[in-house]
Amino acid sequence: MFGLIKVRIMQGSQAIPDVKKAVLNPAFRGFPVIDAKCKTLDFEGDKVCPTGALKTGPVSIDMGKCVFCGECARQCKNAEIEISSSHHIAADSREKLIVKPGDKYADFEENAVAARAEIKRLFGRSLKLRQVSAGGCNGCEMELNACSNVNFDMGRFGIDFVASPRHADGIVITGPVTKNMAPALEDTYKSIPLPKIIIAAGTCAISGGVFKDSDALDRSFFEKHKIDLYVPGCPVHPLTFVNGVLKLIGRK
Repeated sequence: MFGLIKVRIMQGSQAIPDVKKAVLNPAFRGFPVIDAKCKTLDFEGDKVCPTGALKTGPVSIDMGKCVFCGECARQCKNAEIEISSSHHIAADSREKLIVKPGDKYADFEENAVAARAEIKRLFGRSLKLRQVSAGGCNGCEMELNACSNVNFDMGRFGIDFVASPRHADGIVITGPVTKNMAPALEDTYKSIPLPKIIIAAGTCAISGGVFKDSDALDRSFFEKHKIDLYVPGCPVHPLTFVNGVLKLIGRK
């Protein structure tokens, strides 16, 4: 017992003190930066980008489709595209996820998520979420599990995942939504009491990702329901998710 206490004291506090100011390893691929002077690229974007996130005329990168492989940056001979390690990339609309030449990360971070007064009033102090893996590879699911561990500890902000939709205030969707999971996803959403929110986490959930053209998908859920928060990533980083949700519920 005394040995365990000694180890605990030696380890100290492992939780990240300020999740908003946390800095990730420079190798992390986050917000893409496109040179303001970039009008076109000297390679075919469709042949380089596996998901069609990169458009070459005019140049843009859709983070909702991007798997952050970094191939577009490697193909640029004059560094027109650079992938930064900035991880505050969640947004409250699909349009905001499209990065254009000259777009600055600081401006994106400030305006990407607008906390609505109603959401802040209802969920600002406590938010319970039901996560549904709708055909995902388990990458995003594992990262979302990490949100509750001692490092990220989103429970200190009153944000938790729950086992039943009856206990939830909202739903977090991962995976491209297969035909087999579409009815279960709809049933889960309907089982959550009103009012409720919807969060799409990961490239697959936001756009279908590398599976977007598959006949095995049924993404009609996103046509019927308004998404409150989009969290890009392949997989989603826990800090991206936690910070995105905190902005959504109005927690500074």
